[in-house]
Parts: sequence; C-alpha cells; structure tokens
Amino acid sequence: MGIGAKLDSLLKSQGSNPNELAQKINVPAQTIYSMIKRDSKKADIEVLIKISKELGVEPEYFCNDSIPAKEPAYNDVITVYTRSRKNLSQEEKMRLARIILSDDDEE
Repeated sequence: MGIGAKLDSLLKSQGSNPNELAQKINVPAQTIYSMIKRDSKKADIEVLIKISKELGVEPEYFCNDSIPAKEPAYNDVITVYTRSRKNLSQEEKMRLARIILSDDDEE
C-alpha cells in the first residue's frame, strides 16, 4: 500500500477530504489529490510532515506497511467525532455515548 492509499483511508476514517486537508496545511489541493491518485512510495517530506501532524500520525506511518497508526489521543478522538458527527445516525450516536459512559473497556 502506497502513501496515497494510506492517506485516502486516513482521510475517510477521520471524516475529512483532500480539499479540507490541503486548506488546513496550506498546500494546493491538487498536491493531495495527486498523492492519492499516484499512490506513490515517494512524497515531499515537508508536505508529508504537515499531513502527519494534521492527521495525528507519525510520518513513518506512510513509509512502512508494518508500522500501525498510533492510538489516537483524547483530543484526536474529539476532533474525529466533531468532523464526522453529522454523518452519524442517531443509533450510532447513542452507541458512542454508551461506550463513552461505560465503566469497562468493552463495547
């Protein structure tokens, strides 16, 4: 899996898109779209670092298939929820609330 596929997957999981990311990290949207379309194993390191910081992963996440994404920090979870809440059904929102309010680690 190349950088583009990982980036596309990460954007979708966080409820974001290439245009939004490009605006946040101050690069042309075409740069992000091109990375996704090419799915290359190479990328401009400065852009990759900006993307990593914005999406809450280490830059190495894009470089090696064996490095999993780190567990998101509390603030990352809040950001993902805030971005995607309009896409959640009422049932999904209630399930999320039950998970957050439960005392155990089970879903």
